[in-house]
Amino acid sequence: MQPPENLDEFLASAGFQGSEITAVAGDASFRRYFRLTRGDGNRAILMDAPPPHEDPKPFIDIAQYLSGHDFHAPEIFAQDLQRGLVVIEDFGDHRMREHLDKVPEDESSIYHTAIDTLIRLRGVEPAALKPYDEAAYLREVNLLTEWYMPAMGLDVDQAGFEALWRDLLEPIAGEKHHCVTTLRDYHAENIMLLDGGKQGIIDFQDALIGHPAYDLVSLLQDARRDVSPELEAEMLGYYRHETGVGGEFGHHYALLGAQRNIKIIGIFTRLWKRDGKPRYLDFLPRMWGLLERDLKHPDLVQLRRWIDDNIPSEIRRKSPTELTSA
Repeated sequence: MQPPENLDEFLASAGFQGSEITAVAGDASFRRYFRLTRGDGNRAILMDAPPPHEDPKPFIDIAQYLSGHDFHAPEIFAQDLQRGLVVIEDFGDHRMREHLDKVPEDESSIYHTAIDTLIRLRGVEPAALKPYDEAAYLREVNLLTEWYMPAMGLDVDQAGFEALWRDLLEPIAGEKHHCVTTLRDYHAENIMLLDGGKQGIIDFQDALIGHPAYDLVSLLQDARRDVSPELEAEMLGYYRHETGVGGEFGHHYALLGAQRNIKIIGIFTRLWKRDGKPRYLDFLPRMWGLLERDLKHPDLVQLRRWIDDNIPSEIRRKSPTELTSA
């Protein structure tokens, strides 16, 4: 992976001219990342978010919002929005996920700290962002019917699916339930472990004003890391105790869990089908397990019936590639 050309002047503006440039593993987007290492050992990260596919301004705005409220987001050292280049603080390579793979006994304390961040977010004025509204939720769940179901050779009543979801979303409609900056990708691969027990946050450029339960779902129903039902229950209990949220919160959590997991099943299928990234299909069994856990909630019985009627359990256990190669 080669860095963008003609970087000298831009890197000089950030104080990193002449740095060694090495590639850093990226994500599922068009963004690319490079580590800049100066001769004195100081480091930074170059984000390459080229237009028109990417726009780094939302990342910059949310990073400054979070830092302004004493959350640990990367400092912005330099930016060139026309080229989609940003130099940001380097949080290192000590991610929550890999640390817990090696030191599982730290799981409870590290998750408590991650939950504390979400509790603190409830207490600050939300950022100036668009709402995570019904239209956004519907666009996302439709990724299931747009990508996953055709890949599995399944027909769908699109109008009926959307009508069902409009009914499901009614309990969380309204401004009172969309009251917090929702980072939307808050999970173990986007939480960096810093010195002194602090946690750094990355990959929040898609933030919206949403429901407080959404980021809890991102963290506790992690698409890329197994979180036991016992740990999930422990952390939900801690969150409830610290915030005083009422009984309806459990319904909202399960609903947004179902919404997010359905969306991710669609996204991971799209990454395979459209973008040529089949490795994301390996996560589908986990996603179906999480979705089926959410569907056990008594207020989601209609959605459970729809899933059972339209996506039989034997289909859920198959990879799209099995049907494609058959």
